[in-house]
Amino acid sequence: MTGIGFDLLATDGRARRGRVTTAHGTIETPAFMPVGTAATVKAMTTDAVASTGAEILLGNTYHLMLRPTAERVAQLGGLHRFMNWDKPILTDSGGFQVMSLSDLRTMSEEGVTFKSHLDGSRHHLTPERSIQIQHMLDSNITMCLDECTPFPATEAQAESSMRLSMRWARRSKDAFVERPGYGLFGIVQGSVYPEQRAESVAALTDIGFDGYAIGGLAVGEGQETMFRVLDFTEPLMVKDRPRYLMGVGRPSDLIGAVRRGVDMFDCVMPTRSGRTGQAFVRSGTINIRNARHAHDERPLDAECSCPACRSYSRGYLHHLFKADEMLGPMLLTWHNLHYYQDVMRTMRQAIENGNFEEVASAMETRLNEGDIEATVDPIAKPGKPPKQGRPPKAERVAEEKTDD
Repeated sequence: MTGIGFDLLATDGRARRGRVTTAHGTIETPAFMPVGTAATVKAMTTDAVASTGAEILLGNTYHLMLRPTAERVAQLGGLHRFMNWDKPILTDSGGFQVMSLSDLRTMSEEGVTFKSHLDGSRHHLTPERSIQIQHMLDSNITMCLDECTPFPATEAQAESSMRLSMRWARRSKDAFVERPGYGLFGIVQGSVYPEQRAESVAALTDIGFDGYAIGGLAVGEGQETMFRVLDFTEPLMVKDRPRYLMGVGRPSDLIGAVRRGVDMFDCVMPTRSGRTGQAFVRSGTINIRNARHAHDERPLDAECSCPACRSYSRGYLHHLFKADEMLGPMLLTWHNLHYYQDVMRTMRQAIENGNFEEVASAMETRLNEGDIEATVDPIAKPGKPPKQGRPPKAERVAEEKTDD
């Protein structure tokens, strides 16, 4: 096998059930990749991550090139050995930082010059250097260097950005070292403009890649716009290669994108939210810091088999966060990652069974139900019943905090 393999096992409407084969194992799709930006999924051991059902992790070229450096990772045996993860790894090229760190970089046709956010040192990242770094990291799926077009962008801005990314895609392909079980993905750009997305898909298809990512979304455009872009982009993409929607998202985003033919996802949301006290459950989201949970003996989600739900009450988890104990973020992160993998498993099974739309619609309905009814505090002070209404503003802000 040269590159990575992809078998399309079943379809139901536009939803796809597949399997990606790499030198470090297989990935059942639709798949969600936990984010391990700096060679670690925050608050989790790799054994714990694997126990959730995750089969692939994401690392980041930009952050690892700065610390500990790609050369150091290579000297220590590559990223799999370095972080004790023997399953597949995908590495982001650093393109997102081209956008998010705009005040610390300058761009040219050649590449991007970054000023390190760590110590102010200057680094030059070109398509060739990005591919070289990812090779040293021993990434199974390498991403082309691209410019993640910000939102909003005018048609002229989006066109210029997209065409630069396509030129960088060709250079990335030329620099990539082909070997069995390792692949290179191109990234479709074009903002919200159908003609530009079509041009980008055609350019990448002409170059030829092992898989194709859809970039430039989840950058503030909103779910409705994101789905609209997927509606006119996905039908143009080749059918026999995996499709990866970068940086997405909430459970409802995952369901809607799988409905539109996407195979792979990544997002910091389940881990970041877990660290700030937000839990994703089948009926939506809850903020475990809210006072209503302080006396609650029930689990976060009665249908979940993760350690947080199996062994601990909402009251205990609430206490951990109020006491600033590190176990709280660890358990909520574990729960969120487990829940996300449950969502993906459910969708894979539904596609195989041919009832995806029925199952997806039921999941979406439950996500809008809201949390279970609060219990009465048995030791509340007389005359001061527990608040049942809208939580204080500070707690609402924490609950609504999402990926940047």
